[in-house]
Amino acid sequence: MAELKLAKLPDRVPVRISISVSPDLNLALNDYARVYEEAYGKAETASDLIPAMLETFLSSDKTFARMRKPPEEGRSAGRRKVE
Repeated sequence: MAELKLAKLPDRVPVRISISVSPDLNLALNDYARVYEEAYGKAETASDLIPAMLETFLSSDKTFARMRKPPEEGRSAGRRKVE
């Protein structure tokens, strides 16, 4: 098979997860959504903002980035283990 400049795209199918949060955190998330709308002029629900919040948090954690192992070929990204 020929090697293309562009690597094979990773799995981009969203994975749905459910979490329970405290009433205080729920209030804070909804407040954040309100402040987001004031800042950007576009209403977004807290549940729409949470994935971006988590990505931002994880990408800014330098210790996590250092300790995280790249996914092994053929291993699902959702099953990576941090040791």
